[in-house]
Amino acid sequence: MKFVTYKYKNLEQAGVLTPDESSVISAHSLGFKAESMNEWIRELDGSLPDLPKECDTIPLSDVKLEAPIPVPLQDVICLGLNYRDHVEEATKADAVFDVQRGDAVYFAKRLQRAVAPNDKIDGHFDICDSLDYEVELAVVIGKDAKNVKAENAADYIFGYSILNDVSARNLQTRHKQWYFGKSLDDFTPMGPCIVSAGDIGAAPELDIRCYVNGQLRQNSNTRMMIFDIPYIIEELSAGMTLKAGTIIATGTPSGVALGMSPETRVYLKSGDVIRCEIDGIGVLENTVK
Repeated sequence: MKFVTYKYKNLEQAGVLTPDESSVISAHSLGFKAESMNEWIRELDGSLPDLPKECDTIPLSDVKLEAPIPVPLQDVICLGLNYRDHVEEATKADAVFDVQRGDAVYFAKRLQRAVAPNDKIDGHFDICDSLDYEVELAVVIGKDAKNVKAENAADYIFGYSILNDVSARNLQTRHKQWYFGKSLDDFTPMGPCIVSAGDIGAAPELDIRCYVNGQLRQNSNTRMMIFDIPYIIEELSAGMTLKAGTIIATGTPSGVALGMSPETRVYLKSGDVIRCEIDGIGVLENTVK
């Protein structure tokens, strides 16, 4: 099941795609009160809606897809250096990434509003001279999770989406931490949907790719993550409550601009098109303005 947030007649609503993905069914049409995806996730409380054989639908061509969770309730929780090949390229590029391995690296990413599929990304070129891309599998928590063991993690996953962890590398390295360089406005494109966890599982093995202007830059599989999703949920929930609707970005594989040799390194510029793909979820494409 694919959950979406969309605008129809200037009204933003939460809904699901029909099985053939040609139309949208609103949460209201399915008998729910929720006005947003955050509210709907909490109302569902770990379950999935039943799709009747007949109900009101809207052609997908008549709506504008927004990020599936346009305004998260809290900062996105991110994992850094969670693919071994990305660890290697990052540590070669700058000593700030040469961290002691053995434990997961977590950081927060603030956003005013997640960028919708096909919308533009502000490059902030007045303060950013090294704009970079990072395709990531995003996990959405389905119900409040506290002290969850890895073997039970699947019960707390609502679904999965694609997130582009856009980064200002000069700010990220200058401040010796990642919060500012990852959190500028428009630095969190997300979408096009949230695929329910039951369709994918708690330890997904999905091909993950990123293209810039049609050139393949990143190409891996989520099974290559160092710390898998059940581990992440167990570790984080041991010390904090992961509220329903929490977004966890699970890290990026190699192939980012930062990891290129200085002679061939090409950062993003105005007009560049970034296409992020994860099999089973879809495509998230955005242009730098």
